[in-house]
Amino acid sequence: MHVTHKTGTMPESSKNILTFNQLWLRYVAYWPLFVLLIVLAVAAAKFYTWYAIPQYESNAKILINDEKKGAEDSKEREVFNTLNTKKIIENEMEVVQSRTLVEGVSKNLYLYAPMFEKARLRYVPAYNNSPIKIESKDPSSIVDTKEIAFTTDVNRQNVIVAGKQYAVNEWVNTNYGQLKFIPNEKFHGAATGTYFFKLVNPKKVTADIQSRLKVASSSKLSSIITLSFKDAVPERGEDILNGLINEYNRAILTDRNIIAKNTLAFVQERLNNVTGDLNAIEQKSQQYKAGNRAIDIGTQGRLYLENVSSNDQKLSEINMQLAVLDQVQNYAFSNSNKGAIVPSTLGMNDGILTGLLNKLYESEMEAEKLKSTEAANYPSVVALNDQIAKLKPAIIQNIQSQRKSLEASRSNLVSTNNNYAQGLQTIPEKERELIEINREKGIKYNTYAFLLQKREETALAHSSAVPDNRLVDKAESSVLPISPNNKVVYAGCIVFALLIGISVITAKETFNNKVLYRQEIESLTRRPIVGEVIYEKSNNPFVAGDGKETFIAEQFRQLRIALAFLKKEVKKKKILVTSSIAGEGKSFISLNLALTIALTNKRVALLELDLINPSISDKFEAPNSKGITDYLMGDASAEEIITPTEVNPNLFLVSAGTRVKNSSELLTNGKIEDLIMKLEEEFDYVIIDTAPVSLVTDAYILSACCDITLYVVRHNYTAKVFVQRIDGNNKISRLNNIAIVFNGIKARGFGKKSYGFGYGYGYAYNEKRPKKSKVRLVKSTIEGSTKSVTG
Repeated sequence: MHVTHKTGTMPESSKNILTFNQLWLRYVAYWPLFVLLIVLAVAAAKFYTWYAIPQYESNAKILINDEKKGAEDSKEREVFNTLNTKKIIENEMEVVQSRTLVEGVSKNLYLYAPMFEKARLRYVPAYNNSPIKIESKDPSSIVDTKEIAFTTDVNRQNVIVAGKQYAVNEWVNTNYGQLKFIPNEKFHGAATGTYFFKLVNPKKVTADIQSRLKVASSSKLSSIITLSFKDAVPERGEDILNGLINEYNRAILTDRNIIAKNTLAFVQERLNNVTGDLNAIEQKSQQYKAGNRAIDIGTQGRLYLENVSSNDQKLSEINMQLAVLDQVQNYAFSNSNKGAIVPSTLGMNDGILTGLLNKLYESEMEAEKLKSTEAANYPSVVALNDQIAKLKPAIIQNIQSQRKSLEASRSNLVSTNNNYAQGLQTIPEKERELIEINREKGIKYNTYAFLLQKREETALAHSSAVPDNRLVDKAESSVLPISPNNKVVYAGCIVFALLIGISVITAKETFNNKVLYRQEIESLTRRPIVGEVIYEKSNNPFVAGDGKETFIAEQFRQLRIALAFLKKEVKKKKILVTSSIAGEGKSFISLNLALTIALTNKRVALLELDLINPSISDKFEAPNSKGITDYLMGDASAEEIITPTEVNPNLFLVSAGTRVKNSSELLTNGKIEDLIMKLEEEFDYVIIDTAPVSLVTDAYILSACCDITLYVVRHNYTAKVFVQRIDGNNKISRLNNIAIVFNGIKARGFGKKSYGFGYGYGYAYNEKRPKKSKVRLVKSTIEGSTKSVTG
């Protein structure tokens, strides 16, 4: 029992320790429930780990030629491969996990037709264990199916599905479309038993792979991409990652081959034109020399030729660059060149224009791919069209800027050549004409040599085109499954079981409107709790007395001590005992408290003033004699109604007397005060057992004559609302010096020796009992019953 003598502030550290004890002892009484829940949780975890399909993680790494990272390595590789394009690792991460590449992998590995076998009451993947794999002629038309059983013969030459036999390695018509049954190269051994397959729409397979695929950069300063994939079959996870890397490299080579093809076609076209011009000039030179007998020119002519040839070469390069700009401009202005050959920027030194053209080509190719599978208003298609629309003006603006610069340079060179031409007026006309022919021939030769060089460079780059990324680590799966994690599963199930147990107990007690804990009383009222009494049931209503060393007897002794701190200035104390409703044990508390005080050689008078439902006289087995009602009606004197008891010579009983209907009116006639005063003169303590305050007003009438009011609250019986009303009701109808006794405290949970709910914690006690005898617990007393309430 915990007794509050006076209020005070508890240190913060004590509150924390108390809260821990509170939480621990609130639930420890239900330990068998928690043990049962933990056993069930462990069984569920064991079943889950046995039933669940293990998942493995496969990992691979590739090195990307990022223009921001590893710049020196990129420049060295550009020397040998002029078709390399700059890459940004963030973009390549998106490309690697793009739907186009993943869909290609799913079709190459026939993942739209997964294989299964029966094991542990469910279907498990048979990627390696199936004797065959299935290819669909038109995967896009696949309709989802459930698991379909099939068997194969010993030599895997025939497949039996739904009673029909199909040949292997041949296209056959089935109920599920045109399929080809292909022997599985990963399968080794004899095909026995029944296997299963199902067909899944490739779009769903692609989405599923993308959801389990993770692509990330190894670090901020690294251009290495790490690919991770989780799958129930480690070999399938490795095949998917390796296939994805192959698809990525294939896409890179395809783009480069297209660029090389476009460049070679442009160079060859220009070579054909220049070759024709050279042939014409050679014939013209030959005819001129033959007709005019012009064999050599003078020193002045050679100097002029050298200077003018240099300018003319520059003019030729400018003209070729302007021609390239014209083709690029036509390509940019055209709206019907989707997938067309991108004009080569041969001879152009502007990397920005080349980058814009490559980006335009890639955007248009990607848009064409998406349009074949997505609607025109699909967000990705719209975004690409917007990007294309923004790229073209940028290309046109770049072309115009370069054109102005080139035309200005050409004008300057032409002006210079005109100045040289004026100097030729002193050269003989025939010699001048020959110089003009040779100059034109030199220009064409230079152009021809330049184009030949570029054609060889492009052909070399095309023939040696390789992906500019490098495989760092091939796909490899973890040796042990990453899920289910047995430790996590078991720990999670145990924690979940504990939470269920705590939730059930908390819900049970939270939604209970009855008082369960001392702390609830303290939170509902400011009145002190002076005693706690456990619940015991016994046919003997007297649980306190000489020689009794039970726990409940000790609790009444502690209650007796607690009363000494209330009204210290009063030597003879008058104690009123009441409660909210009937059945809370106030008569039991009154009787045993009086007996406990009498044991200290104090004379105690016990008044049975519950005139509506008296029960104390029955417990003393007192004969029906005159009592308080007879005294109040004038039919008996005070001496006549005071009766000594056999339980203790210091304890005297004043019984209720004759039953009357108007008990409250009798109490207001003024005689009860006289009786209490007379008893106070003769006895050290006057203990009054009165009716509950919620039924009649007797307690409020008698409280004015008493020093202390003991308000009995019974565990799991008294409603919280009654305790909450104590302070409010006392402002209107006053009870003098109220103190609360928490009665009938039962053991919680499954224990039988843990009592008390003072702050949500219990008491462990060992009573001294004879080996062959057993102290019976006092049963609750309902008013009118012969059994008394201990709790």
